[in-house]
Amino acid sequence: MRIRSTTIRLAIPLVALGLIVTGCSSSSGPTSSGVLGTTNDINPHPVTDLKDGGNLRMPLTSFPASFNFLQVDGTVEDTSDVIAPLLGSPFVTDAAGQPSVDHNYFTDVQLTGTNPEVVTYTINPKAVWSDGSPITWEDMRSEWQAQNGTNKDFQASSTTGYDHISKVDRGVDDRQAVVTFSSPYSEWKGLFGPLYPKAATESPQAFNDWARNTLPVSAGPFIITNLDRTQNRITLGRNPKWWGDTPKLDSITFSVLDYSAIIPAIQNNELDEGPASGLQAVTSARNTPGVEVRHAPSPGYSFIAFNGAQGSLLADVKLRQALAKAVDRQTIAAAYLHGIVDNPQALNNHIYVAGQKGYQDNSQVVAFNLDQAGKELDALGWVKNGDIREKDGKKLELRDVMYQQDAWVDMAKIIQSDFQKIGVKLDIQTIPGQGLFTNVIDPGNYDLAQWSIGSSAFPLGALKQFFYYDPNNWLDNKTKIGSPELNSVIDQALSELDPDKAIELANKADQMIWAEVYSLPINQPPGMTAVRKEVANWGSFGLATPDYTKVGFLK
Repeated sequence: MRIRSTTIRLAIPLVALGLIVTGCSSSSGPTSSGVLGTTNDINPHPVTDLKDGGNLRMPLTSFPASFNFLQVDGTVEDTSDVIAPLLGSPFVTDAAGQPSVDHNYFTDVQLTGTNPEVVTYTINPKAVWSDGSPITWEDMRSEWQAQNGTNKDFQASSTTGYDHISKVDRGVDDRQAVVTFSSPYSEWKGLFGPLYPKAATESPQAFNDWARNTLPVSAGPFIITNLDRTQNRITLGRNPKWWGDTPKLDSITFSVLDYSAIIPAIQNNELDEGPASGLQAVTSARNTPGVEVRHAPSPGYSFIAFNGAQGSLLADVKLRQALAKAVDRQTIAAAYLHGIVDNPQALNNHIYVAGQKGYQDNSQVVAFNLDQAGKELDALGWVKNGDIREKDGKKLELRDVMYQQDAWVDMAKIIQSDFQKIGVKLDIQTIPGQGLFTNVIDPGNYDLAQWSIGSSAFPLGALKQFFYYDPNNWLDNKTKIGSPELNSVIDQALSELDPDKAIELANKADQMIWAEVYSLPINQPPGMTAVRKEVANWGSFGLATPDYTKVGFLK
């Protein structure tokens, strides 16, 4: 995870997102599963050990549809990876997920009132946009106005937190913003990240399109210097207006590759790093001279989503519950992680990941039980007619869509086999390239779908972003499932300033999410990154925020 905010990104491929794996990077066997939020694996070195200059070559799986991470088309991992060296946030986090003020951008951020909640942000007087204009309170006010949900023409991927703010005022000068909340918001440290210039958020047209094809103005140690859509390549160079520590790297180059081509590209010295997903990829990377696999915990998970939109076959929650009991999540997790981690476990929470404070098993309502699944289908009137169940002349045939990647297909085949045992036909359909969301999931052209998300040290943002029911603004609730009762609990969790009470409410919401069968989390993929050994201060960051000024190549 690169971006630290309450907005949760969609992770395009099934990549290294979460389960902690410990042990030596050069280990040839499986690594032990452990506890999230204790370490990272980045080959740490002081900058004096690094060469001046160099180009870090990194992969993307698709060209960003937008460089505005806050907009619905931009809240994906590829956009996150590209903009992370280009923009800042009020807070960064360490390997344990503990936030601290990013002094490159803010000299101070303080909770200065609780009734009402008030947060005062003091901007670093040296902080400027790449066009030389100062970063001011107006940039923050504009970002709040674009994301607070009052104007639906702003196609925001999430309004979480911003919809709790009543106003953003100028403080003692233009370099201070005073944010007043209309209702308490527990994860206020996750707001205003990434921070965009006012030009990107001042109108719906700007918000939706200003960063559609590039990022004209930014404020990180790097800027976009070249976009080559023919070669599917994005190049970042040093930002001449950057006021912080000078980066060791001269440039960063992103190349769009099919996921299956990433490890071969590292082996052929065409990339310097990339995710190693699955036993074959991990083994291949470990056996490549000059390459090691770095691994660390990171929040996120892969899952199976159910299309519960009105008029869809799975709009019936009882049907979703029956089918969910025929999905053997533990077997799927064990199959995917076999040989990579010891004792792999299915994930049993939509909000918190294993080892994170607040994690508990809320999945029992849909525990795997084929016999029970069959009985519930019988009770619903889905009667076997030969090998496939029927009701009112309609066969129980479902379409499961996913990216064109073996790991996803292998998961689907396990589900397909168990569904067949209870008279349900599952058709597996893979979608190449960038079309899975735009052409299939967003329009609702699916029954089941498999993808993954990456979270952050501020996990409660996922509650509203993914599970809130608002037909006028679905945000990232791509299943179109929900209820006013769940909305109420989500609102309570997000408004609770007592951390322990907020966790209790978040788990109450998660229990309702399991019962509604929005989705079935499978596992936290093993957080493994194949990296050239000479690359320092880069790899698997876990909950930590990368410092792009310190990434480089060893002398």
